[in-house]
Amino acid sequence: MNKVEIKARLEESYDHFLKYLGKLSEDEFEYAPDGKWNAGQQAEHLIKSTRPLIQALGFPKFMISFKFGKANRPSRTYDELVAKYKQKLTTMEGDPPGSYVPKEVKYSEYSKLSKTQTEIIEKIENKLSKWSEDDLDQYIFPHPLLGKVTVREMLYFTIYHAEHHQNVVKIYLKGI
Repeated sequence: MNKVEIKARLEESYDHFLKYLGKLSEDEFEYAPDGKWNAGQQAEHLIKSTRPLIQALGFPKFMISFKFGKANRPSRTYDELVAKYKQKLTTMEGDPPGSYVPKEVKYSEYSKLSKTQTEIIEKIENKLSKWSEDDLDQYIFPHPLLGKVTVREMLYFTIYHAEHHQNVVKIYLKGI
């Protein structure tokens, strides 16, 4: 995927997720199996996961290189990245790191969550405009589960992450 395609897929993925949540009833929105996150918490988790990308994409590239290094391999394709993430999920124990764990979220918070997430995606897209195609494959960011990934791979993950959490909500709601 090139930058134009990445931007379109980011918008599509998060728009689809947010519209899906917007159609849920209060009971559906707040339902979760014991020990799991409800739909609102899934949304809060995505906000906590995407917000740092705004700052990361805004760092000077020499700082990114200094702090995290540079890629020593080509970027994976979207499908390869998703497969690696799914594989890592099978070996993950417990919740993600604390900074990504959502607070309790109620149905009445949906509009605020939706507005916040939409603004974050727009800011990511604006920052992405300042990156070249080559830079997306040259620089790396740390990912808490995947390790070091290229910026392009981080964006692929971000696209898939919304789809993943929407699927989680759908699975949970089948249990009602």
